[in-house]
Amino acid sequence: MNNQSNNIEDKIKIIISVGDESGVGPEIILKALFSKEIPKNLDFIIVGSEIHLKNTYKNLKSIGIKNIADPNNYQIYDIKVPCEINKQKERDGNASFLYLKKAIEIVKKYPNAALVTGPICKKSWALAGHNYSGQTELLAESCQANNVGMLFTAKSPITGWRFNTLLATTHIPLCEVPKQLSTKLIHKKLDLFSNFCKTYVKKPILKVAGLNPHAGEEGILGSEENDWINNAVISWRKQNNGVQLSGPISPDTCWNSSAKAWRDKTAPTHDGILAMYHDQGLIPIKVIALNYSVNTTIGLPFIRTSPDHGTGFDIAGKGVAQSQSMVEAIKTAFNLTKHSRLFNTH
Repeated sequence: MNNQSNNIEDKIKIIISVGDESGVGPEIILKALFSKEIPKNLDFIIVGSEIHLKNTYKNLKSIGIKNIADPNNYQIYDIKVPCEINKQKERDGNASFLYLKKAIEIVKKYPNAALVTGPICKKSWALAGHNYSGQTELLAESCQANNVGMLFTAKSPITGWRFNTLLATTHIPLCEVPKQLSTKLIHKKLDLFSNFCKTYVKKPILKVAGLNPHAGEEGILGSEENDWINNAVISWRKQNNGVQLSGPISPDTCWNSSAKAWRDKTAPTHDGILAMYHDQGLIPIKVIALNYSVNTTIGLPFIRTSPDHGTGFDIAGKGVAQSQSMVEAIKTAFNLTKHSRLFNTH
């Protein structure tokens, strides 16, 4: 197996779930494993179809892709997916679901392991009868975790600063966001966020984005801030003196300081922003961090990371998929697992 360490105690296991095999998952995994950026003291277990990974390798080599890992050099937990499903999207959805279920089972067996997941297609899961809005929700259910968070994190290659955005709500329609938000939810997410940041910062600096344009403009553009979000922020801050918390901040300016800190070593930094909903948080982090952004689930008994992009069905098999986000997902899984072990939380 590649990437072996001489000292077995130094090794961290990275369990990789392939994701939807009709997409770019197999390609970006093999490209990422070849990267010189990947830490050496790692053991990898890839969960998926062995024959599909080997065929992906052969296909990419045949079209001239050289910088790609040979799956023969890695441990593959080969899963044979039942063939009674005739439609490809349903079959691939079922396969990616089973890969993740098995990967969760494997990562739980090791105290020094992390999970990295390839992209899945939510529609294919639904067609196969797996009614989850995403991998995060299945992870939470499988681990019986009551308070998990979808965190997007990226380390700037320019300044070394780590950029964190946590989502208060995740994969739900926009019209449902105000209905699901509450003081209790905001407090739970801030608890989770501050605990995560305290693993590497003594006194985290956190911000809360407003829900409405201009954070409601004192009730002119929305009432939620005046009705309860302001008080939710104030009450949590009073109970948590070890965190510097500000907000709710107008969403159109909340991430300006993030953009500056990403590219300027002299700019003031912060440790995280709590976004109210999915696209509010994802748009700025993808624009600012580009391919360095990683989806991380916090609140689980192990570290889970994933590239921040989708399946890329339109470019699958063409050799053009970028693997930087998968590289960053593996590096982040390694770094966060090291931190969690040091702090006795994993």
